[in-house]
Amino acid sequence: MALLFIIISIISCDNKQLFDEYKTVPGSWEASDIMQFVLPELDSIKQYNLFINVRNTNEYPYSNLFLISKMRFPNGKIVTDTLEYEMAQPNGDWLGTGFTDTKENKLWYKEGVRFYEKGVYTIELQHAMRKNGEVNGIRSLEGITDIGFRIEYAQNP
Repeated sequence: MALLFIIISIISCDNKQLFDEYKTVPGSWEASDIMQFVLPELDSIKQYNLFINVRNTNEYPYSNLFLISKMRFPNGKIVTDTLEYEMAQPNGDWLGTGFTDTKENKLWYKEGVRFYEKGVYTIELQHAMRKNGEVNGIRSLEGITDIGFRIEYAQNP
């Protein structure tokens, strides 16, 4: 039993991870629901890689995911991005990892970022899904169970 604990501890060690937080989606992800992550204070000299984590089930009806992200800086500046991620292969098999019907996707957001300003940075994420050819977006998105945000050191500390 002790050997199993040691093996799990070694495998789960992640020396690049600095921040990893999830927000659970209650039922379905409403278009008006904004997932907000308050980032820890980060060293202005170091570079970081930023990721969006998404957990989806077989109930997710699309092969891609559109997100709107907002990074709020301490000085009030806001950087908004519209992002598209592939969630399934062309044959319909889910991308991501997991042995059950829930798959976890670690999606690139920004690479080699420095946080020069002192103060609180926040990340806001909301879905921007719509059906092809339709103007109005999808209000309620099924099959997404959790949204997360992760910060890793760009190089080992």
